[in-house]
Amino acid sequence: MSMDSVVLIDQRGGKRLIRLGEGMLKVDGLGVLDSAKLSSAIGKSVEVAGRRFLVLSASLLDHLEHIERGAQIITAKDSASIVQRCDIGAGDIVVEGGAGSGALTVVLARAVSPNGKVVSYDLRAEFAETARRNVERAGLSSVVELKVADINAGISERGAKAVVLDLPEPWRALAVAWEALAPCGHIGSYSPTMEQVKETVRVMRTLPFVDFRTTEIIEREIEVKETGTRPAFAALGHTGYITTARKVLETI
Repeated sequence: MSMDSVVLIDQRGGKRLIRLGEGMLKVDGLGVLDSAKLSSAIGKSVEVAGRRFLVLSASLLDHLEHIERGAQIITAKDSASIVQRCDIGAGDIVVEGGAGSGALTVVLARAVSPNGKVVSYDLRAEFAETARRNVERAGLSSVVELKVADINAGISERGAKAVVLDLPEPWRALAVAWEALAPCGHIGSYSPTMEQVKETVRVMRTLPFVDFRTTEIIEREIEVKETGTRPAFAALGHTGYITTARKVLETI
């Protein structure tokens, strides 16, 4: 991630994400901090308000953990799978339907950086504005364009490597997604219910898409201590279903 942000970690493992600027910064609960001092102390400890903190450069996961929330976000486990399943990489053009709070937007932007582009559509201006702030905090504004528009009405972009949908009725955007995709490009849809998945796949099968797959990602953290190793908490189970397919120009 950009060195525009750092993370302060206290002795208990608590984290504070700090966006650097020029000169002194006022941070709630910590007082006034020197940006230059923090940026020169990466990997070291500093004293702030009488307490010691380790200073780390902010990672992608750090930004996702501290993201400003409006709409429900797509979790890191699911967004990582979407990037892999849709074969998204540096230099690609990606269209997103449903910016929400911008968590997936940030992940997609990181994947296509530095020369790619993410174009994100959202009907609600307030969601787009929240996403814009989160993208800016992550230092990824240069590769993201946010549009307040109905993606179902059309996608102006062409030759996209992937179109990723996080919408209540993703099947309504499948035809325009097909038009926007490059040949062999990927469609990805994220839905919380089986009913949404069923209708999405039904409509996908009426279009020139192939290689259909729907998965659910389950995550469980493990706590490692001298006294023993065990699951730290119940598994982070169902969050949503990821459905993907690929565009072709003809079927057999």
